[in-house]
Amino acid sequence: MKKNSSDIPIEVFYSKEQNKPGEYPFKHGIYPKMYRHKLWTMRQYSGFSTAKESNKRYHYLLKQGVSGLSVAFDLPTQTGYDSDHSLSDGEVGRVGVPISTLDDMETLLKDLPLDEISISMTINSTASILLAMLIVVAEKNNFNKKLLQGTIQNDILKEYIARGTYIYPPKHSMRLITDIFEYCNENIPKWNTISISGYHIREAGSTAIQELGFSFSNAIAYVEAAIKKGLNIDIFGKRLSFFFNCQMDFFEEISKFRAARVLWAKIMKERFGAKDPKSMMCRFHTQTAGSSLTAQQIENNLVRTSIEATAAIIGGTQSLHTNSMDEALSLPSEKTAELALRSQQLIAHETGIPDVVDPFAGSYYIESLTNNIIKEVEILIKKIDDIGGAIEGINIEYQQNEIAQSAYEFQQKIDKKERIIVGVNKHINHNERMPEIQNIDYAETDKQIKRVKSYKKNRDNQLLKNALKELKVKAKTDSNLFQYIINAVKAKATLGEISNVLRDEFGEYA
Repeated sequence: MKKNSSDIPIEVFYSKEQNKPGEYPFKHGIYPKMYRHKLWTMRQYSGFSTAKESNKRYHYLLKQGVSGLSVAFDLPTQTGYDSDHSLSDGEVGRVGVPISTLDDMETLLKDLPLDEISISMTINSTASILLAMLIVVAEKNNFNKKLLQGTIQNDILKEYIARGTYIYPPKHSMRLITDIFEYCNENIPKWNTISISGYHIREAGSTAIQELGFSFSNAIAYVEAAIKKGLNIDIFGKRLSFFFNCQMDFFEEISKFRAARVLWAKIMKERFGAKDPKSMMCRFHTQTAGSSLTAQQIENNLVRTSIEATAAIIGGTQSLHTNSMDEALSLPSEKTAELALRSQQLIAHETGIPDVVDPFAGSYYIESLTNNIIKEVEILIKKIDDIGGAIEGINIEYQQNEIAQSAYEFQQKIDKKERIIVGVNKHINHNERMPEIQNIDYAETDKQIKRVKSYKKNRDNQLLKNALKELKVKAKTDSNLFQYIINAVKAKATLGEISNVLRDEFGEYA
């Protein structure tokens, strides 16, 4: 029996409701004992101007106690261009790590225990290529594919809605996604094949209601595509996961996470006829809100992140990334990344929050908010259904326009001081000095470009040509393309070369 600091015994769960944690519709949590059994996975999202520097940071974070790694890629990697491409100029290594070649991926993952830790890759348009590279590296290092654990974001629909790093038209992007579903179901059973992201929708300016409504409408489209491909809802459904934002409205965010579990459970059971409770569970990663960080008085961001992290944990997240205080200005330093991780560890070990499952269960305010969010999200999903679904909504820019309007209204409230942002529109420090920030080493960028050029000169060109030709031929058919992408990676095709083959066949979305 757990006891608090006053030696009072603490129950696992306090509520008179019939449904308990771990029971459908999972409002109170997807596991009976939640964090008493196992703490959430503590991730720190990072990617630097070179694979070598990023690998160094991952080893540092593992020593500091993270239990999962999360990889940020630069924009050329996200949009299917090699570091030496003319369109990559000025963007190589700017917002994450550049990965153009198998050598880059080997350097990124060097000496990491791939069969013991989980790796999350925030990648969408080129998700199939980056996952293929990871698989090839794992095989070369004799890791058992069946033991690989991690997540690829692989959520292309939100790119059309809120973020913009798409390459191909939706139809062909959806094909690549379901090809990954099918391959991983058979070959990498522990891998989460998609992380359906409300995070970027929220960062673009949506409300909490829109974050859930648009995310779940996208998820419905993915499930429909997978079923159409002949996949079993109770097999691939267990590997679906979500990625949510946590903003500063403390009680709304807690209620949002509780509502999300109920909504997804109902969608999977009632709409798609799922039978296995595990395929109805809304498993999600949370990241504290980047858009809530301010460039002014950056130390305040430590407080913001801690509040948001607390809401995510009370709300029952499965994994969490806490933003560093300097991320409004630059990539985080080792010290600020460590402080961000420490905020999670403090909540885990010093607050008593993990001792009780869904500690606000039964609160009139929380229960009312939860029910209202469920109701409003269901109305929004129905609107998108009536349009013809998420993809048709994207085509007529319904979601994009709704988010733009919400973002405008939010900014208006800040400008009118109807919403206070400390240090920005109130309690301003006019004598504040610019803090030291981490700068990008442009000499390393030049080295990365030279490495890619050298890689391309030292290959078996006939083997490469055959692999890319086979991929091109199969792209014209209904074949699952993922194994052919793996074959191309083994033949030393670069990320840009594989993307170009598919560009030629699928076209580009504009």
